[in-house]
Amino acid sequence: MGLGWDETVYVSQVSGHAPAAYFSAPRARGVSLLVAPIASWSSSTALLRVYLALLSGLALFLALRAWRGLFPAGVVALGGALFASLWVTVFYGSQAMPNYWVAVCALAGAGCFLRAQADRTNRGPVWGLAASAALMALMRPTDAVWVCLPMLVVLAVARRWRHGWLPAALVAGLVAGAAEWVIEAYLGYGGLGERLSEASRIQGGLGWNIAVDDHMRSLIGRTLCRPCTGGMPPVAMFAWWFVLPILAVVALAVAVKARRAAVTVLPLACAATAAFPYLFLIGYAAPRFLLPAYALLAIPVADALFFAVTAPRGAWRSFVATAVAVGLAGHLAVQSAVLWRLVDRTVEDHGGWARTAAALHRHGVRPPCVLSRADAKLPDIPIAFYAGCASADTSGPNTNTTATALARTAQRTPVAILTARGGRPPSYARTWKLVHLDGDVYAYLAPVAGKDPAG
Repeated sequence: MGLGWDETVYVSQVSGHAPAAYFSAPRARGVSLLVAPIASWSSSTALLRVYLALLSGLALFLALRAWRGLFPAGVVALGGALFASLWVTVFYGSQAMPNYWVAVCALAGAGCFLRAQADRTNRGPVWGLAASAALMALMRPTDAVWVCLPMLVVLAVARRWRHGWLPAALVAGLVAGAAEWVIEAYLGYGGLGERLSEASRIQGGLGWNIAVDDHMRSLIGRTLCRPCTGGMPPVAMFAWWFVLPILAVVALAVAVKARRAAVTVLPLACAATAAFPYLFLIGYAAPRFLLPAYALLAIPVADALFFAVTAPRGAWRSFVATAVAVGLAGHLAVQSAVLWRLVDRTVEDHGGWARTAAALHRHGVRPPCVLSRADAKLPDIPIAFYAGCASADTSGPNTNTTATALARTAQRTPVAILTARGGRPPSYARTWKLVHLDGDVYAYLAPVAGKDPAG
């Protein structure tokens, strides 16, 4: 499965395969640093996938270890298995994307926070909380703040939770992780407020916007639901989504009865704040946005399932255990079906990008080269990465040049303007040669490109 659109942006920042793509305001450099040990010297997608898959598995294991002693080992293990069973977890665990890493760091951070409160003589969880907060902020600073908000509130208002270095560790971790993003805001965007404003504009304008139904539609395997039109998927595709809050309420009731409410309330509160902006403030949906919420819900939900299976007596226990087993089997079947359909579709789409890049090479568009688009729907950034070209947009969220500058570049460098069948080129490219690349994708080639014979 070749690299996706966002992946090519992150990987291109450290890869020698193609020039760095435009890095828009909402993005952070954490993923680029994460992939640098492989992408900085190898262009092998398979090697990068294996590296990320192994690293993501290790990260989940370490995050679950942070919960040892807070819940029985079986509950923690089941929570990890439930999180790992989701198609969105499996799909993004080996991708160069930030959401999975925010999720496992959120899970680890909440566990370290609670363990530090449970044993105030142990400094390990304090350092674990600082590291988790820093890594979250390095990946997505705004997500890190939303995840940590309940912890910050608790430390501010509950005197008995003000444990030694814990507040300093949490704040220092967030500051350290977000420092590069904030510094870049002042150097490249005119200040933090300006960068946040630009990020909001790119995301369609943040404000009250109920996107719950959009997320339900995306559960069928739509990696980006923007705009999110069409009917709802079959109930089986999103039934588990409604079971989650029910089991969360059961987990909370069980925890209150067992006089250990704090260890359940905190992850539930962090899950709620992590999901809130994506459910109610952004006008589109992507399943990966809710990965941190799913990770934080996993262990309380597992605790509720353990209670449901072990609490009844006699014949009721066998009935409930069978019902839970059947439900989990159905859940796995649905998640697997969605995953495989999505992977097949993604492989086909990314294969099209590779064929388009190969066609550009045959027409003389080879590095150093520049790729732009006349149709906003065409994926010029990933195709440029596949072709080893720089990407240049004169409009839209990735604007990094002007039409005048691009026309001037075309006088000395191979430039191609992607267009759909029947599309119109920009005015400066109307005399350029039109060629067919792949499917419905065409390109207008600058005259300098034609001087390099087709290979």
